[in-house]
Amino acid sequence: MIQIANEFLTVTLSPQGAELQSVKGAVSGLEYLWQADPKVWGRHAPVLFPFVGRSKNDQYTYQGKTYPMGQHGFARDRQFEVESQTDTAVTFLLKSDEESLKIYPFEFELRVFYQVNDMHLKVGYDVKNTAQSGPMYFSVGGHPGFKVPLTDDTQFEDYFLDYRPQKSRVKIPLQGAFINLNERTLAPTDVATDINHSLFKDDALIYELKGQENKFSIRSEKTDHAISLKVSGAPFIGVWSPYPTEGELVCLEPWWGIADDVDASGELSEKFGVNQLAPGEVFNASYEITVK
Repeated sequence: MIQIANEFLTVTLSPQGAELQSVKGAVSGLEYLWQADPKVWGRHAPVLFPFVGRSKNDQYTYQGKTYPMGQHGFARDRQFEVESQTDTAVTFLLKSDEESLKIYPFEFELRVFYQVNDMHLKVGYDVKNTAQSGPMYFSVGGHPGFKVPLTDDTQFEDYFLDYRPQKSRVKIPLQGAFINLNERTLAPTDVATDINHSLFKDDALIYELKGQENKFSIRSEKTDHAISLKVSGAPFIGVWSPYPTEGELVCLEPWWGIADDVDASGELSEKFGVNQLAPGEVFNASYEITVK
């Protein structure tokens, strides 16, 4: 395990999946991150790459060849190397290899970095196409799970989602594991949404962000402790908690990519929301977690 810290936060990370393991208040000792109960959801904050969400039939086609691909890609299950580390920051690196090329025919470098600053934790992704020729198609995203309730004297249902800016957003529904673009609606995110387990009976709540700055917060009127996730440039965000299995967690997931549409062709270059990189080009994305 690797630790970065300042006088406000202590953050623990694992090179396995470059995954957050703990985000604690340095003074209060309060844990903000879900602690991966395998009976509910056995992860903390997986890195989603090179796919976000599920592909139809757990496969995709590129240049006439079909490849298998599980939900959210493979990076979350791979060992990263620690490329650099200081007291307050760390960068993890994953490179394409013989194993990855069997299921994802692109040469790449994926860097995931974390940095603490006051009560903020910045999380960033750099994706590089290291091939000599040809485009690279990919998605990337975060899936941090936050502990709800945050304090022993509050309950799951005491919390609500607060959206900034306060305005309506387009909501993309899921049909099984896949999005249904034809059924998009306007969601009333100009007001707070009470959190309860049945809110997630149809799986994740997915909102279009259109690349603008957005902040989603988990708050309660019964405690001053809260969690916020701020992101600029992400086209989508998912909000998720297990259902019908109930757990004391809510995930706020900034996505640069999304699950296949119910009408998807399966051809990677035609995938809705997919990113494209020219040889040698680097894609940058980041978000910020703030706790109190």
